[in-house]
Amino acid sequence: MNVRVDYRASLSLVGTVVRYLSVPLFAPLVVSLYYGETVAPFVVAVLLAVVVGGGLERLDPDPDLGAREGFLMVALTWLAVACVGAVPYLIEAYGVPGVAPAARPGSSLARPANALFESMSGFTTTGATVVGDISFDGHTRGVLLWRQLTQWLGGMGIVVLAVAILPELSVGGAQLMDAEAPGPGIEKLTPRIAETARVLWGAYVGFTALEITLLYGMHVVGPAVGLPGLAPNMTLYNAVAHGLTTMPTGGFSPEARSIEAFSAAVQWVIIPFMVAAGTNFALFWHALTGDPRRLWRDGEFRFYLGVMAALTAVLATLLVSGSGFVDAAPAGGTYDAEYLRTWSERVGGSLEPAVRHALFQVVSIVTTTGYASTDFNAWSQASQYALLFAMFVGGSAGSTGGAVKMVRWLVIVKAIRRELFTTGHPQAVRPVRLNGRAVDERAVRGIFAFTLLYVVLFFVGAFLLLLDGARVGGEQSVYEVMSAAASTLGNVGPGFGVVGPMGSYRSFSAAGKLLMVVLMWLGRLEILPVLVCLTPEYWRR
Repeated sequence: MNVRVDYRASLSLVGTVVRYLSVPLFAPLVVSLYYGETVAPFVVAVLLAVVVGGGLERLDPDPDLGAREGFLMVALTWLAVACVGAVPYLIEAYGVPGVAPAARPGSSLARPANALFESMSGFTTTGATVVGDISFDGHTRGVLLWRQLTQWLGGMGIVVLAVAILPELSVGGAQLMDAEAPGPGIEKLTPRIAETARVLWGAYVGFTALEITLLYGMHVVGPAVGLPGLAPNMTLYNAVAHGLTTMPTGGFSPEARSIEAFSAAVQWVIIPFMVAAGTNFALFWHALTGDPRRLWRDGEFRFYLGVMAALTAVLATLLVSGSGFVDAAPAGGTYDAEYLRTWSERVGGSLEPAVRHALFQVVSIVTTTGYASTDFNAWSQASQYALLFAMFVGGSAGSTGGAVKMVRWLVIVKAIRRELFTTGHPQAVRPVRLNGRAVDERAVRGIFAFTLLYVVLFFVGAFLLLLDGARVGGEQSVYEVMSAAASTLGNVGPGFGVVGPMGSYRSFSAAGKLLMVVLMWLGRLEILPVLVCLTPEYWRR
């Protein structure tokens, strides 16, 4: 069989990205130096990235990238960066024999499967975690910052970042961005694809900086204007940490109870940034270049806001009426009876907290950010069902969100309406239109095929997790396992029960965690770029 794919060119460019991954590793290294913590985790990771990346680059000093090589390069890049990203977690736990002692020998990330799970969850912006104690006592500040930084780098995309800054990737950059960027496609905003990548990253950096400024500004200004409770624990570290994980729709928080640890004002400030993160970034470019009405004229954006508004209305109604939460903590819940009683007293019948928590959780789950303003394990099954539905919705195409994506659901809804119309009018010719343009029928079929494949992978993943749980005697319920599969494939983060917003994925076996690593990898790359590389036809001439 003659191999058509130039795998050496793909591996060479993977090496380029891995080598440059050593640059952001210096940020947590500096933080560790500042706080007097061990720098061994980051020194080792930097050396590994440089050596391995440089070695792969030597496979093809002058790579020629085509469409097929782009698929392979993107798929392997996400695996490679996840493996390198796991190194600081392992070195923190085990140290370097004869050089640096273990900083956290009892760390939740001491096992390789756990470290790889956390790293893949970070870079794919899933936000699922196996960390039991998310605090400075459990991990060093440098490692926690690296945990946040992996999500920020993965949000807009490692490959898109590489296209923006590395000239050797600019040729063939369109293929890379099409293969890597979330959503059905990415709009070419400028004549050169590298410039488009820089425009997208410029908006991404701008929103991140604005959020950090607002969050820390509230902490500083609050006491000065007589409002000490405005954002009392939103320190500069917390502001940076949450700024780095909101815009990538990541959800990692250095606080054990996520955004519940902060004031209502902080929660209200974070909501619009989550909405922005789930919006097509190309729309912001148009708005900033003189066409702000383009935002509202976009059919997907209106559909996106409408879905979140409808889900928020349903949940807020349930919470205000008092039927939105359970009467007792179920087995496996991450809260106790006192938490449930006080939460019900604070929210039940109260409009503002009910609307705030409903809106926050809907936006967080729809955009696949995964933050939590409260432990929604305390909510009723009807409320949790609405959130489970939201896990499959996703943000807009061209955003940092995961799951199926709004544009696909919008096309599916329009196609179903078209079928209902043509059933009664067999002679009618009625194309599916999006923003006034007819959608190519091949694209419509592709959207249906992707959505079906997504649902099939969800059920297969849940089934395999159930089999693994039966093998090791796991105690997760069917509902918890299904939410874990939906959350990891959709890059959402929290599920229900033991994997709820205040829980973790530690209870799964190593094999189960590795399976969810694959689900996160597939979900972040929208399934097809990975599966294409596994077909025999891909490798044949």
